[in-house]
Order: sequence, then C-alpha cells, then structure tokens
Amino acid sequence: MSISPRKYALMVAVLTSFLTPFVGSSINIALPSIGSEFTATAILLGWIPTAYLLALAVCLVPFGRIADIYGRKRIFTYGIILFTVSSFLATLSFSIDMLLVFRVLQGAGSAMIFGNLFAIIASIFPASDRGKALGITITGAFLGLFLGPVLGGFLTEYFGWRSIFFFNVPLGILATLAVTRVEGEWAEASGKSFDIIGSIILGFTLVTLMYGLSILPETMGFYLILGGVVGLILFYIIESRMESPVLDVGIFKNRSFTLYNLAAFISYCSAAPIVFILSLYLQYIKGLDPQWAGIVLSVQPVMMVIFSPLAGKISDIIEPRKVAAFGMVLNTIGCVLFAFLGAETSMMVIVIGLGLLGLGFANFSSPNTNAIMGSVESHLYGVASTTVTTMRVLGQMSGMGVVLLVLVLVLVLGSSTITPHIYPEFITSTRISFAIFAILSFLGVLASMAGGNKDKNQQ
Repeated sequence: MSISPRKYALMVAVLTSFLTPFVGSSINIALPSIGSEFTATAILLGWIPTAYLLALAVCLVPFGRIADIYGRKRIFTYGIILFTVSSFLATLSFSIDMLLVFRVLQGAGSAMIFGNLFAIIASIFPASDRGKALGITITGAFLGLFLGPVLGGFLTEYFGWRSIFFFNVPLGILATLAVTRVEGEWAEASGKSFDIIGSIILGFTLVTLMYGLSILPETMGFYLILGGVVGLILFYIIESRMESPVLDVGIFKNRSFTLYNLAAFISYCSAAPIVFILSLYLQYIKGLDPQWAGIVLSVQPVMMVIFSPLAGKISDIIEPRKVAAFGMVLNTIGCVLFAFLGAETSMMVIVIGLGLLGLGFANFSSPNTNAIMGSVESHLYGVASTTVTTMRVLGQMSGMGVVLLVLVLVLVLGSSTITPHIYPEFITSTRISFAIFAILSFLGVLASMAGGNKDKNQQ
C-alpha cells in the first residue's frame, strides 16, 4: 500500500518537531557529564543551551525569507541535513569550544526547519484539515519534551553524553528521505532580492534582547533589553520602507495576526519556566530525588501528547481562537493553583496543577498556530511561520528572565546556594512567579479572543 505525499509530510513534520525539543531538553541532563569531561565552568556549560537558542532566534527570519525566494521545501531539507550533520559532528567534539560551534550549527539548522515547517503544513493541507495536521505535528514536539529528560538520562548513564547527539542522526536521515516524497515547492518571492541590512539589524537586535534577558538580574541586562527594544523600532521603520524586506512588517497591521502572536508569546513565556521552578521545588522542598521529580513533572508533557492532536482536530470544527482561549483559561487556573504552593502542599495538588497546565497548553498550542496561519493569505505563510517560532523562543527567554529577576529580588543574593534556611524565601519567590504567570495567562485569554475569526484561506 502506497503512502500519500500528505502522510509523508506529516511523518517529516513529526520527526523534525521531535528532534530539536528532544535534544534541547535531554542535553540539560547531560551538562554535568560534559562539564566533567571538559572541565568546563558553569558559565561555559550555560552557553551550551544558550548558543543554540541564540542561533535559532537570529536565523529564523532570514532563512524564512530565503525560503520564500528559493523554495520552502529546499531550505527545509537543507535544514534537516545541517541539523543531522552537526549532531553527528557534536559526537566527535574534543573541546567545549568545538561543541559550542556545533550547537550554533544545530540552531541554524533548526531555524531552517521551524522557519518553514508550519508554512509547509499549511500549504499542503486544506483549511478543513489544517488544525488536525498541526496538532499531530506539535505532538512530536511535546513527545520530544517528554522523552528528553527520561531518554537523555538513560543514554547519558549507559552510553555517555555523546549518544544524545548521535540519537538524532538516524532520525534525521529518515526525515531527509521522507521529505523527498513530499510533492510541491513554494517560493512566493522567487526572483526578489535578499535584504542583508535588515537581517543584520534584526540579528543584532535579537542577540541583544536575548542576552539581556539571560542576564536580567544584572543592571546591564536592563540596558541591553532597552537597546533591543530600540533596535526593534529601528528595524520596523527601515523594513516598512524596503521594497523587498527580510520581514514584511506590514503583516502586523493585521490585528488578528498580531494578537494571536502576542498570545503565543505570553503562553511560552509562562510555560517555559514551569519545569525549572517545580524541579527545584520538588527536590529542595519536597525532598524528591531527580528521577522521581522527573516522573512527577512528566504529567504535563504526557497530557500535551495525548490531547494536542484532539485539540487540533477540534480547532478545524470550532473557531481556533476559542479553543486556544480555553487552553489559556486552563493555564491561568493551573498557575493560580501553584501561586499558593507551600511546604505542606500535597503531591496530589501538584499533579492536578501539572495536569491542568498540560491540558491547557495542548488546547492552546496547535489551535493558536492554526489561528495564526488562518489569519493571513497563503503567500504570507512563510512570514507567519517564522514569526510564531520567534515568539516561542523570545517567550521562553522572557519567562526565564522573569523567574531569575524574582529570585534575585526575593532571595537578595540570587547566586547563593538554596539551603534550608532560605526555603521560606524560595517558596515566596515561587508563589510570586506563578502569580505573575497567572496574570499573563489571563491576558493571553483576552488576546486570543480579541482576534478575528475569519480564515483567509478557507477551503
């Protein structure tokens, strides 16, 4: 029985959406082993995930534009190959500097993948099936987040940290073979020139913003963020006057598109630090070992994997913005629940809270992406795809910046080791963080509902 090109497209989508979250979440487990082998400082180890995120953020929009000019499937395929090759080369690293270089290349490859993934799915599947396809695609990402710590810990324990990178190689090869069976090519800007100046300004601005967020407790972090905001304003002014801009900023005049992206930013901002905060809480306050803490935290991604395809399918029937808003309501309730965490909070309450957040994010993610892709004309799919991914990366960095800032303000000495005598202050900072994310999630509900409901490409 032959497999249809659409099924090949879904196979590629699931594999590629799995790869990058998997290597991102699993590599954190392996950081102590990497540090031990290379005798790396904590700062250098911190750059292993940061270098990847920076490269991803900087390359997303330029590669999205290059794909519009030369073909989305072509650049998408090159991205899979680059990610696969750099993963293999990472296994051969003999120094921390060499590993960082390959992490940057992985980030560039991921930008080529995720800058085009949603656009390709939206181009292949009709509007009536798009939500379901996006739900299945995003399930791959949630599966990567879930298996990352579990499988990453197993691989590191029995085969060494290099095996995490090698694990990506056969999956990358399989995805490369499958993408050759996907029919069609999309290059709506064929023959247009590439905006190098805009790309440089945007890249510098995003690096400034993200680095500022990563060091936010420091005064320099605030200056860098301010500089990044000024850079974004300058970028908007310049790009609005360009004949062939790297990013068609006119798309943000589309009220629905802008509000749905704002909701996406808020969602990832509030979701990204949850594992970080609760992993510390479960191990320090509840006294769980890393393995049991990981098992408890897995409740959230398991709910995402189970319900994301269903939510995507529902968003083909009901207005996607309404499904996404419902997801943000659940996120708000979950954050409110965790805003009352204490030393005596029962594990059942924690599991219920994680279940609510997992169900909420499952109901938000694919319907929100569906709403974003449906709010623009098909020739703007490339721009929309890169924008939503950029919102995800910036949201993750912003969420971590908020948590670090709260920790510093409450604990006074943010670099201090968390010891029993400051547990009360740590719990206070945890409550404040979740209260902030509850407010943000509620604003995400309003942003989701405020968008329009007309699909520009309804078929």
